[in-house]
Amino acid sequence: MSGNFDYFVVLAEMRTGSNFLEANLNAFDGISCHGEAFNPAFIGYPNAEDILGVTQAEREDNPDHLINTIRDQAGALGGFRFFHDHDPRVIDRLLSDPRCAKIILTRNPAESYVSWKIAQSTGQWKLTNMKRRKEGSAVFAAPEFEQHLSALQQFQIKVLNALQVTGQTGFYVDYEDLQSLEVLNGLAQWLGVDQRLDALDSKLKKQNPQPLSAKVENFDEMETALEGLDRFNLTRTPNFEPRRGAAVPGYVAAAQAPLLFLPIPAGPEAQVVQWLADVDSADLDALQSGFSQRTLRHWRQTTPGHRSFTVLRHPVARAHHAFCQRILNDGPGHFARIRKILRQVYKLPLPKSGVPEGYDARAHRAAFMVFLDFVGDNLAGQTSVRLDPHWASQVEVIRGFTAVAAPDFVLREAELTKMLPILAGKEIAYQPAPQDMPIALSEIYDDEIEQKVRAVYKRDYVSFGFENWKDQAA
Repeated sequence: MSGNFDYFVVLAEMRTGSNFLEANLNAFDGISCHGEAFNPAFIGYPNAEDILGVTQAEREDNPDHLINTIRDQAGALGGFRFFHDHDPRVIDRLLSDPRCAKIILTRNPAESYVSWKIAQSTGQWKLTNMKRRKEGSAVFAAPEFEQHLSALQQFQIKVLNALQVTGQTGFYVDYEDLQSLEVLNGLAQWLGVDQRLDALDSKLKKQNPQPLSAKVENFDEMETALEGLDRFNLTRTPNFEPRRGAAVPGYVAAAQAPLLFLPIPAGPEAQVVQWLADVDSADLDALQSGFSQRTLRHWRQTTPGHRSFTVLRHPVARAHHAFCQRILNDGPGHFARIRKILRQVYKLPLPKSGVPEGYDARAHRAAFMVFLDFVGDNLAGQTSVRLDPHWASQVEVIRGFTAVAAPDFVLREAELTKMLPILAGKEIAYQPAPQDMPIALSEIYDDEIEQKVRAVYKRDYVSFGFENWKDQAA
């Protein structure tokens, strides 16, 4: 038990991420979540015989006995998941009890419906190993969806009204909030648990991270049926990336000019930093870096007329740079552990380290395509590997900047020779970055690579209007 509550209930629905939420709740030493305690078909989990010694038959005979048992368990704050179609005899007690913490987990109903339909077609309701992932799709049925939506809305209205009438506050969590370590630690704090997690549970994987248009066989029919219901936001790209910090220590200020560069990893950082030094005819050592939020505030306060900027790199070129510098390269800055995982799990056609003898454009393209497969899964939260900023979405990196202050200018790499002199107010030449080696991107680039990168970085393409790399390069 905690000081705030005696027990808790996760008010959710199928395919809202409740399994993932439960796994992370159970990662706290002081929390114990017992699955779907009041599912009519089983108790807690399929094939389970009891919860804390209370059998399904005993629960059916006296549901209050199970609630009391979970509430009174020693050593942890107990709770369970509850859906709208679970035992109706207990919901009023749960909602009216202020000592029962209400965690309210929601998801876009269109997404939960499609996920439910896919799980029905594949028989796969959980995923812990990407190798066992089953491909599937959904067929939208308007009457069925309307029934699904009506049931969810009625239940949510009942919950909201009960909290209003009794003066209680629930803890609302959206499906995409589940990827935020800060949100889950905040939930623990709200529950009155002192422990904090250092990382999210990585066992469960998202089964279908694609946009709805790629998962619904009759998507046009679905759009027509739901026309006007823009709250479902059917064409958006799902975002499972964790929120990024502002990365203030990486900011670089000119020696004298009131210019501040906010680098995006895997961009033309070295070339822009050199240009920043050239603005004042200064050495690189004269540039100001290693900021903290306090020293950055001081720089801003003592530098009137300052301007900050960041630089976008085309997603194809940026992904290729990250691959060459962090995976293919075995020198400083390489990611040996991630390369090992890529070789073991994704069958990356590279040796343990270095570039093999006879490595040519065909081998380079094949390895790069494997890397893109990994990045797509990594961005979708389907791997146990950290999401490194060198291949994080640029839109997410810039969103992190805004935690301190948004950059005044967001420039494109292809336009730097024209835009940087305007920013400096004088003609200071910018030397573009060379193509990455040992194999230049221009030697392997084709429409298949463009479309693959476009699928992986759809948010960046939509947000920043990137055209095809070959058109930009021309």
